[in-house]
Amino acid sequence: MSPKDGAFWKAQQSLVRLLKQCSSMKQLKEMQGRVVQSGFHKTPLVVGKIIEFCAVSGHGDINYAVRVFERIDKPDAFMLNTMIRGFGMTGQPEKAIILFRRMLLGEFDVVAVDTFTFSFILKIIGGLRSVTLGKQLHCNILKLGLQTHTYVRNSLIHMYGMAKDIETAHHLFEEIPNADLVAWNSIINCHVHCGNYKPALHLFAKMLRSGLQPDHATLVVTLSACGAIGALDFGRRIHYSLVQKHTNLCENISVSNSLIDMYAKCGAVEEAYHIFSSMKMKNVISWNVMILGLASHGNGEEALALFTKMLQQNVERPNDVTFLGVLSACSHGGLIDEGRQCIDIMDRYYNIQPTIKHYGCMVDLLGRAGLVDDAYNLIKNMPVECNAIVWRTLLAACRLHGNVQLGEKIRNHLLELEPDDHSSDYVLLANVYASTGQWNEMSKERILMQKRRIQKPQPGNSFIGIPGLALEKETIETLL
Repeated sequence: MSPKDGAFWKAQQSLVRLLKQCSSMKQLKEMQGRVVQSGFHKTPLVVGKIIEFCAVSGHGDINYAVRVFERIDKPDAFMLNTMIRGFGMTGQPEKAIILFRRMLLGEFDVVAVDTFTFSFILKIIGGLRSVTLGKQLHCNILKLGLQTHTYVRNSLIHMYGMAKDIETAHHLFEEIPNADLVAWNSIINCHVHCGNYKPALHLFAKMLRSGLQPDHATLVVTLSACGAIGALDFGRRIHYSLVQKHTNLCENISVSNSLIDMYAKCGAVEEAYHIFSSMKMKNVISWNVMILGLASHGNGEEALALFTKMLQQNVERPNDVTFLGVLSACSHGGLIDEGRQCIDIMDRYYNIQPTIKHYGCMVDLLGRAGLVDDAYNLIKNMPVECNAIVWRTLLAACRLHGNVQLGEKIRNHLLELEPDDHSSDYVLLANVYASTGQWNEMSKERILMQKRRIQKPQPGNSFIGIPGLALEKETIETLL
């Protein structure tokens, strides 16, 4: 390397290091000025780092990245892949797909799609839940002979799982000779996403038998499966094995949050709170999961006390999920004043706009307390459009408190919102009439259901324990 080349390389590396230290668009633009002054504004490595910050750092501006990208005569693979990734991260999948197609058509002379391109675009397609687009990409992968590449294969599994084509995802997984941990995590996550919780737990046990040890990602998704179907014993065995053999994983915040969530969903609130209290470090998710866990089991005052403690410690700032948990606690505990105060401080002190879910909790709270007119006025005056779920919540409250006039009015709103007949609307209104002794009106609703051939959905099932998981006890305790 000549002295001139050496000086150029050192100057370039210096600029790259400075660009990596940027934490805002203001700093980035200042650095870009230095890049232009020093003549590096057409150097691929430097320009690529500018695009990377703007597109995927989380502190950038994708529109600014587009402007920089469009000025480049011959973008390299890194720039193109970064732009695709950036479009995906900022909720612009159509732009990512258009850029990908341009790459396939050879618009960028020296650049061809590579394994990173497919990994990024497959993740985007998975987010769209489009099996059709996914299969088109799969065909392109087969044509290019990239189907056996580890990153691409795992991305394909993930894509099909997110699109809920679990059979294809599982078939691809079974074709892998020696699946690595990422592949196992992908297929377990796919089953959980598709609601196949018991198969997910069996896969976790099978992974342990293969000799692989889980990481935090494996445990997070497996524990979520335990919580979803109430597999408390299975979750406990994982927890005890972590305490005994994997203290580093047990201290991971994401794993601890998942344990809290699992115990709370399985009804073991005291065990959930014990883990929460023993955590050395907590994030906002830790507080949210514990508040929601307490709220969902009717411990409204305890949930509010925990929320107050969170505000007093001032370590984590509450977010929209925090307030959803607090409102849920107020609803289950009949705490009307506290619920109204919660809605008020969200916007006033924390600049969080209440969503339909927050207003839905408030409608439920008021409806349970018999303040159905207040709940109706809240719906009519809230800044977001009401959905059928919230209207039905209020209709159920009308049934509980025998308010026929408001019930009929809500039914009309539901017909405007969903012209197609919904069985629960007929049943709820019929029950409103029944609650006030208006049997003739109730019969008319039932007869109307029969004439329109509207069927009530099949009733749900309850179960105690998860049959078929006992065989995993020794597997977990021995191999984990």
